[in-house]
Amino acid sequence: MGNKNKTISFRVNEDAFETLREIAEERDISLSAVFRDYVDMLVAHDGQVQVVPKHELNEASASSPAESFPPKVEVPKSFVREHERLELEAEHLREQLDEYKRYVTRLSQRLDEQEDEEIIMLDDLDDEDAEDQPFRLG
Repeated sequence: MGNKNKTISFRVNEDAFETLREIAEERDISLSAVFRDYVDMLVAHDGQVQVVPKHELNEASASSPAESFPPKVEVPKSFVREHERLELEAEHLREQLDEYKRYVTRLSQRLDEQEDEEIIMLDDLDDEDAEDQPFRLG
């Protein structure tokens, strides 16, 4: 099995389309080639690609060379603690759910074991013919 090309399609507004077409004309390539170059770059850099106009590229690299992409954000400790607490609570709820599932399974098995006893449906109790018969509930 060889490498097969796949097609990606998406919608852009008219202004963005015109801008992309101008970029393609400026580079003297097709519009499809612009997208292929972008996708190749995106894959090669593990999704860490930022598209900026050429004139802003030099300004951005000169102003903050140590800044990396994607940007990193510091999170307060209280947020981290709350997140950890919620994860522990979710784990506890999953354990409870598993316990309830085991309980229901055990009850179902007990019901299946008692299959030899007659089961009377409550709807059947309303029948006029059933008034003469004694019933044992339990």
